[in-house]
Amino acid sequence: MTLVVFLVSLLGAMALGMPIAFALLVSGVALMVHLDMFDAQILAQNLINGADSFPLLAVPFFMLAGEIMNAGGLSRRIVQLAMTLVGHFRGGLGYVAILAGCMLAALSGSAVADTAALAALLLPMMVKAGHNRALSGGLIASAGIIAPIIPPSIAFVIFGVAGNVSIGKLFLAGIVPGLMMGAAIALAWWWVARREAVPPPPRASLAERLRALRESFWALLLPVLVVMGLKMGVFTPTEAGVVAAVYALLVATLVYRELAWRQLAKVFVDAARTTAVIMFLVAAAMVSAWLITVADIPTMLIGVLEPLLDNPTLLLLGIMLLVIVVGTAMDMTPTILILTPVLMPLVKAAGIDPVYFGVLFVMNNAIGLVTPPVGTVLNVVAGVGRMKLDEVTRGVVPFMCAQFGVLLLLVLFPSIVMVPLRWLQG
Repeated sequence: MTLVVFLVSLLGAMALGMPIAFALLVSGVALMVHLDMFDAQILAQNLINGADSFPLLAVPFFMLAGEIMNAGGLSRRIVQLAMTLVGHFRGGLGYVAILAGCMLAALSGSAVADTAALAALLLPMMVKAGHNRALSGGLIASAGIIAPIIPPSIAFVIFGVAGNVSIGKLFLAGIVPGLMMGAAIALAWWWVARREAVPPPPRASLAERLRALRESFWALLLPVLVVMGLKMGVFTPTEAGVVAAVYALLVATLVYRELAWRQLAKVFVDAARTTAVIMFLVAAAMVSAWLITVADIPTMLIGVLEPLLDNPTLLLLGIMLLVIVVGTAMDMTPTILILTPVLMPLVKAAGIDPVYFGVLFVMNNAIGLVTPPVGTVLNVVAGVGRMKLDEVTRGVVPFMCAQFGVLLLLVLFPSIVMVPLRWLQG
């Protein structure tokens, strides 16, 4: 009955059009009333404690870093470098989008920010060159969702806080799966683009490649600093966010000089707005998470799924199917915040490594950003590219299937995630 009260109140509030954060608070109040323990002070205390987290400080700094990179020319230089490296291949502009998506993912950690940058820079070029508009939009959307997997990842920060899992390990564990996602959509693009008779851009000369590499050097140095700093224990993931933001600011203002000091106010305000939404969502979710623990819902769920605990692979497949269904109707951040407190006790009871599960869980939620009808990243591409949503949805299907194939591969072979993680940890 407790689980029914939680789900009915949450889904009912969402069906009424209430924002997710407020729907979570409503479900929390409903649970408190059902458990006969309603107390406004407890509600307020858990709301404040939900946002009062040192690891969560990484979120505003990584958001700020992403805004600075887009406004300061770092993103544009990354795209230009990718153009000189792979643009001359058949379907080259598509490979440019994929390579640039992987490199941008290592800079910002935000799927929405990366997708917006890629769509603004590359979608008009792909359409003008003669590529199918729907497939081009779908490819860019799929390249954008690599951002939550390759470090630094805001989604890993949120999952790490919600599930009490090492964020540093999550960052390192996401590198190989993120690159596999890029390789999978590159293979899918090769398959669909071979039917198009689109002449590729001319091959860049060695001088042009070296010039692009020189101009993007300072941007490329950022992910190296973050990963090496985490691997060597120089700073924590939260401190890495500060390093990323300060470094991006210095490069954009003093090296590239594309970000004027008068523009900083707008950049800071944009980052603050996005951060405020995420932080309030996290705080509201922590109220529900605390009440889920008090109501012992995870134990009830373990009791129901006990036959699957002896078969971790089958259990993971069931969880991934659940997340796929939820991802069609809910954005990534609320899905992580709602399901993590429920699923983590089940995962630990089955003996599944929490870091491994976190990579699969976040990857599944990232793919949910391009699954209709909600599909936040699909809406970004449709808005920036002035396309119909159903057109982008149609174009994303082959690439989405390729990424689900990678997810299935990781479920069946955990060593793909865990072996590189142990190597990176030294």
